[in-house]
Amino acid sequence: MPKAAPPRTTGLPLTRLLTSLAPLLHEWLPRQRWFAGKGRPVADFALLTATELLPGFLHLLLRTEHSAPPPPHDGAAPPADCYQLLIGVRDQLPPRLAPALIGRASQGPLAGRTVYDALQDPQSAGLLLERLRNPGAVGPLCFERDPKVTVPPGLVPRLLGVEQSNSSLVYGDTFILKVFRRVQPGVNPDLELPWALARQGCDRVPAPAAWFRTAEPQETTLGVLQPYLRGADDGWTLALASLADKRAFTDEAYELGRATADVHLALADAFPTVSLGRPQTALIAAAMTERLDATAQAVPALAPYVPGLRAAFDAVAGLDSAGTAQRVHGDLHLGQALRAGTGPWSVIDFEGEPSRPLAERRRPQPPVRDVAGMLRSFDYASCSARPVNPAWAGECRAAYCAGYAARSGRDPRESPELLRAYETDKAVYEVLYEARHRPDWLPVPMAAIDRLAGA
Repeated sequence: MPKAAPPRTTGLPLTRLLTSLAPLLHEWLPRQRWFAGKGRPVADFALLTATELLPGFLHLLLRTEHSAPPPPHDGAAPPADCYQLLIGVRDQLPPRLAPALIGRASQGPLAGRTVYDALQDPQSAGLLLERLRNPGAVGPLCFERDPKVTVPPGLVPRLLGVEQSNSSLVYGDTFILKVFRRVQPGVNPDLELPWALARQGCDRVPAPAAWFRTAEPQETTLGVLQPYLRGADDGWTLALASLADKRAFTDEAYELGRATADVHLALADAFPTVSLGRPQTALIAAAMTERLDATAQAVPALAPYVPGLRAAFDAVAGLDSAGTAQRVHGDLHLGQALRAGTGPWSVIDFEGEPSRPLAERRRPQPPVRDVAGMLRSFDYASCSARPVNPAWAGECRAAYCAGYAARSGRDPRESPELLRAYETDKAVYEVLYEARHRPDWLPVPMAAIDRLAGA
């Protein structure tokens, strides 16, 4: 977590800005989908940077400190978080911006003025694109662009309304800007990996066109602009349509397996790989076991299955070798794949699991981790059908692995211990997530837990 630094500005006397904002943010911030500290009251705020991009348009890096430690089963949660906020300030908020309201300041330099989320303001969103079109520095912020890419002016912005851990703006159905909300020092994999894949000539991933970062207090990636795949649907939407129409999805799953293998092959060329001998596999198994035990404490329904699930991890610990580890996607599922009509699959969102530390997300992993994530996604889709259609999921899983093997020369099913362990680890993660956020969905991963515990 960056250490607090004197707030930096390019205009207004923002050193007292927090006096105006803190009372409003105490109410507004915990209600946001991307706020990671739910269940842990905010004890204090600290401004790390404050930059005026335009009169009434402010960029903030805000550190939140929590009054309660993270739960024992959530070791990834730090005692403090850093968030990126883009806020607007007006005397009066027009009705069209009512959903963006944060509140009306009653004290400090903004007393009597209205504060709102500027990403919902087309004028502010347009300015952000202009900063990316014309690279340079604004205070501690650095805006950069691939000189080979032309970004036209005047693209109309719209904020995507889907629930996610970040905020995304689409400009004229031509580019999409992902603004990272919870930020950590370092290069975000969602910039690092697509940029490396572009240099490898891998066309499965939209290449970054522009990005912005801060160099102070530490270098941190703040947002990435990429081409928007107009007319494409994500794999989750396509899978549910297949289930609703009672038609097979095996051809699509096979091609998706090929796409995953293409990405893995390119990443193996772009970054160093690591051999996984017995000491490394033992560490992998130990980390999975630790997550299992912690989740069983948080979700009592998991406890009866722990011995059977632990057996999957023990099997990995006993392997003399688990092949190689490399950079991977880290959070692969049907929603992270896009396809327009019968065209090729594209893979997006290389950020990894945003709740995990950045250093962990950038660590080499066995490619089977991504495969397991996609297999679990097929199960989720099949459980969304009525009646539930496990045969559909089984056919998709087999076709996906076959497509992966056809392109990579390595069938994930030929490493059953490793595949089962990563599926189990993913299902355990799903149990914790659903128990916290969507209790009605808990039976979906629990059905997988029952199957995997008896495998």
